[in-house]
Amino acid sequence: MSIKDRLRNTKGFSKGQKKIAEYILANFDKAPFLTATKLAAEADTSESTVVRFAIELGYDGFPDMQRDMKEVARQTLTSAERLIRISDTVDMDNVLMSVMKSDIMSIRETMNMIDVDVFNTVVDKLSAAKRIYILGIRSSYSVALYMSIYFRMIFDNVHLVGLPGAADVFEEIISVNNSDAFIGITFPRYSRRTVHAMEIAKNNGAYTVALTDSMDAPITEVAHNVLVARSGLTGFVDSLTAPFSVVNALIAACGIKKDKELLKKLQNLEQIWKEHSIYTMENKKK
Repeated sequence: MSIKDRLRNTKGFSKGQKKIAEYILANFDKAPFLTATKLAAEADTSESTVVRFAIELGYDGFPDMQRDMKEVARQTLTSAERLIRISDTVDMDNVLMSVMKSDIMSIRETMNMIDVDVFNTVVDKLSAAKRIYILGIRSSYSVALYMSIYFRMIFDNVHLVGLPGAADVFEEIISVNNSDAFIGITFPRYSRRTVHAMEIAKNNGAYTVALTDSMDAPITEVAHNVLVARSGLTGFVDSLTAPFSVVNALIAACGIKKDKELLKKLQNLEQIWKEHSIYTMENKKK
């Protein structure tokens, strides 16, 4: 049952709880971003009533209910609407700590949600693939790019799909076959193009992996395996801290899996970097 359905089912609610339910339903574009104290003030009730109400609805507490409301908001509010609501409800002096706490919570939730057996299967399948294709569009492109940089150190044939100036996404994956792996990365609001591209890859026989925020995300329907990583709502865009953490784990696990080949590549790279003075080793003068 969705949070909105729970709020509409007012049977058994106290007078104060009904006030809270009515306020949230009437102001769902704003309510998810309010603290328990502010929500109580807006609904003309007490903070303790708000906390008890969350528990009455089946949540562990108000933070748990608030995360559920934010999840719905992510799917329905535009970036502009998110910015307006965040600006109205978050004190500028608390932005830094608020965002960092939200990112910590996203990583904790990801640790509880991700299936370790699935993660290990993904590592095995990627390690056995002839070619690995990685696709992420818009903000997810940053995750895809980061993954591709380090995967190229580990694997011989890694393709980052959708590079600026490259051919159309669908043209780039036309030769994908059953010896390949395809990783699709998408978070709310989900990229239809990423979903369609991975569907083509799967139909061509490739092993497909989705990195997304929920098992209900559209891309899961065309994925052999799904890695779930929470993308926290910290402003007018989603935070990708947890997805980057999962990618770090994939890089580490694949590196360990192919440690002998990786060691040789890294030794060669270090020599090249040294010969061409790629990195500065000088410390700042004190």
